[in-house]
Amino acid sequence: MTDFTSSATCVAPARRKIGLMGYISLYRQRRALAGLDDTRLNDIGVSRSDAESEALRPVWDAPQHWK
Repeated sequence: MTDFTSSATCVAPARRKIGLMGYISLYRQRRALAGLDDTRLNDIGVSRSDAESEALRPVWDAPQHWK
């Protein structure tokens, strides 16, 4: 019988999986950000150009801390 257990001592850090609902949530957040007026963007400290560039990112381009 073959033993498939690994004796590696290096363990990768726990990774959070996004999943379908996470991608849908990210899509909605980016659309909402794009829909904010300049006053509200100013309230959260985001420029119009930053909001537009974030909204144009593809949904699979999630923040690194989500992966």
